[in-house]
Amino acid sequence: MFRILSGVLALALLATPLRADDGAATPAERPVPSVTTAAVETAEVQARVPVSGTLVARQQVQVFAQVSGFEITEILAEAGDHVEQGQVLARLATDTLAAQLAQAEAEYQRAEAGVGQAQSNIDSAAATLTEAQTSLDRAQRLRQGGNASQAALDQAVAAEAGARASAASAADGLAVARAALAQAEAARRIARLNLSRAQIAAPVAGVVVARTAERGALSGASAQPLFTLIADGAIEMEAEVIETALQSLSAGDPAEITVAGLGEVAGRVRLIPASVDPVTRLGLMRIALDEQPGLRLGLFASGWVVTARREALTVPATALLSDVSGDRVQLVRDDRVETREVRAGLLWQGRREIVEGLAEGDQVIARSGAFFRSGDAVRAVDAEAEPEAPAWGGMATPMPPASEGGRAVASPAGSAEAGTPGP
Repeated sequence: MFRILSGVLALALLATPLRADDGAATPAERPVPSVTTAAVETAEVQARVPVSGTLVARQQVQVFAQVSGFEITEILAEAGDHVEQGQVLARLATDTLAAQLAQAEAEYQRAEAGVGQAQSNIDSAAATLTEAQTSLDRAQRLRQGGNASQAALDQAVAAEAGARASAASAADGLAVARAALAQAEAARRIARLNLSRAQIAAPVAGVVVARTAERGALSGASAQPLFTLIADGAIEMEAEVIETALQSLSAGDPAEITVAGLGEVAGRVRLIPASVDPVTRLGLMRIALDEQPGLRLGLFASGWVVTARREALTVPATALLSDVSGDRVQLVRDDRVETREVRAGLLWQGRREIVEGLAEGDQVIARSGAFFRSGDAVRAVDAEAEPEAPAWGGMATPMPPASEGGRAVASPAGSAEAGTPGP
């Protein structure tokens, strides 16, 4: 028995170096690693700025009563109504206003009559002046011929001067009468205007969003507007944007906005923030939205402003390697790795823009490029040709755990990694 064991041990010692010699591999026999490659492609890239905010009126119009102290007798519009410019929204009591207009009309007629009377006075004064001038001429001739006394001449001179003064006064009286007529005309216009303002009309076409007017209340009793309108029904987004993105924004940039309860609504930047809140570091911008039913003031909205959109050379984002020295990719040429410095641009939908350094069609290592150096031999595998990773460790469907005596037994870790069920 001892001899047999000794023989087996000797054979084992002799066999060990033989296996070591057989398993030794030369460097030339080492396997070439496979790498996933992707082609440099032309694709669309975008730069976007996130925004969020609230829907507001582009132009809010407040409607007040223009005459105060009169009872509101009718209300003809409610919140949500679409109104046209000049459409009557409410009416005020007109009794007092109508009486004021009648009084102004009477004052105007009296002033008009006063102008006529002043004109008659001018005509009378002109006739008297003519008569006095004639008498003065006659008295002067008679005095020169010695047929009239000096007293008669003096009397004629005084009469002519008095007539001349009366004519001037009559002319001034006409000016006063005409001024009174103009004042009466202005008062009549104001009375007519006040009477017309008893009908409270919409100054612009739009949508009524608020009403505080109540029947029986007095106009002007409250500081609140009777009605609030959105001019032309135009609703836009007042959006908050971070200060670092302001330089990239321009009026007219397209926006993709999601409104709560409505979904996506297209828009464009209308106003760029003129200032930034020193506490929040945010600016307020205005985004004009396309017309869509259901837009209401106060709704929350969020989305993106597209600040740049162009066609450019791109690679998968995972293919770009970046460090303090710059950006680079691992190019594959003739099954050899070549490290290429590039200048990267925008990142969009998993792809990175390459501004310079590559040409369309170049093959780059799509993943794990940092593990290779220039000159390394590799076997390229097209990323599009790679099979999709199977679910559950390589099996199409998960296998139930093995059972032992009615009790579930977990599969060993090695079995799961191999894609086969446990023993």
